[in-house]
Amino acid sequence: MPHSSPSSCPRTKTCLLTRGLSASWTLVALTLMLVLSACNSSSAPDKRLLQYLNSDGFGNRYTGNAEEENYVTIGDTVAFVDVVRPNELSSTQKVDIDGTVLLPDLGVVHVAGYTRSDLRAYLTERYSSLYEETMLEVQIKTMGKKYFVFGEVYKEGEQVFDGDLTIFEAVMGSEPRPNSSNLGRVMLIRPDPVDPFKITVNINELFDGDSTFNVHVQERDIIFVPPTMLAQVAYFIKALIFPFTEVIREVSSAMFWGSRYGVFDSSFSSRGGGGAAGGGIF
Repeated sequence: MPHSSPSSCPRTKTCLLTRGLSASWTLVALTLMLVLSACNSSSAPDKRLLQYLNSDGFGNRYTGNAEEENYVTIGDTVAFVDVVRPNELSSTQKVDIDGTVLLPDLGVVHVAGYTRSDLRAYLTERYSSLYEETMLEVQIKTMGKKYFVFGEVYKEGEQVFDGDLTIFEAVMGSEPRPNSSNLGRVMLIRPDPVDPFKITVNINELFDGDSTFNVHVQERDIIFVPPTMLAQVAYFIKALIFPFTEVIREVSSAMFWGSRYGVFDSSFSSRGGGGAAGGGIF
């Protein structure tokens, strides 16, 4: 009688089932490995992308604290005059998109990023090679400083930053919507890739006389005025029925213009009249 080898399966159906399950688990394992490798490869940072990512502050090239010492940025106007010869050496120029201005005797000069004192020292050094004695006075007219307000306000978006601004003044200056703005949950955001600053302020407390959280707004801050709970429900319902209202609007518009130009004639609905006798285009 022939003997079966130890590796042979004594029961054919069981053996086939075991091999099928083993093949299935192998396929699942290979699929998981492919998915994980794809995730790892996609999550790896692109070296070309890294050079464009922001690493400090809001992300602008020229930053500073204008309220401590004003600095030059795109859109500002730089004015200077030589006290020794005011009629001969003076200029007022708007900073161009590349951070430069066109100055007499010097030509194109890069000024963006300089503080007032730094710019005065820099221009004095440049003009000292052309004039024996100079005493420059520099002025920066701020035009490129801003902050942002979004949410339930009438004046939404970019706002001119003139300095010495509290969150109460910023919110009230943007005219919050009386029926939908939640002044008890106003958020102040100071973006930064490493250490962002967020604080929730109850504006209503100031109407009670408590100014503890009337924080100071800085340049490029973002203020968000959220909607009330009822306003959120109303917006949700509006978004839910939006497709239906659009269909109704389009159908109503088509019926209006059709009836106005005789597209839909009363004889069209009657089975007795048709063709040219109906008076319509159908």
